[in-house]
Amino acid sequence: MATSNVIYLGELRTQATHLSSNSNIVTDAPIDNQGKGEAFSPTDLMATSLASCMLTILGIYCINNSINMTDSNAEITKIMSAKLPRRIVEIKLELNLIIDVEIDEKLKTILDRVARTCPVSLSLHPEINQNITINFKSK
Repeated sequence: MATSNVIYLGELRTQATHLSSNSNIVTDAPIDNQGKGEAFSPTDLMATSLASCMLTILGIYCINNSINMTDSNAEITKIMSAKLPRRIVEIKLELNLIIDVEIDEKLKTILDRVARTCPVSLSLHPEINQNITINFKSK
């Protein structure tokens, strides 16, 4: 079964529909590539997917270990190549992991490993620098 359907709406805009939930995402080309920049660009979504995936995988680990990580968040900076062809060369990701247990070095190591082995991280081309910082904070 297909995962999604994407329609080109014109003027460098698309609408993607997730088929099992019927939720939609609109994309626009970025301003620096002839677009309006009024929505996520496809490359914005790719970079943002890394953070969403890391938070999701960490959430699974935390649920399975009775740890609350609600309000954890990430800030993403996507860096495009200055040369052609256009492509992402680096994703800077600052992950703020806010959990309700005491954080020791063992737990930091486990959570760091969990985050860095999310499916999106493992699927990105190895030439994309994943510059990841994880800040740990106890509630």
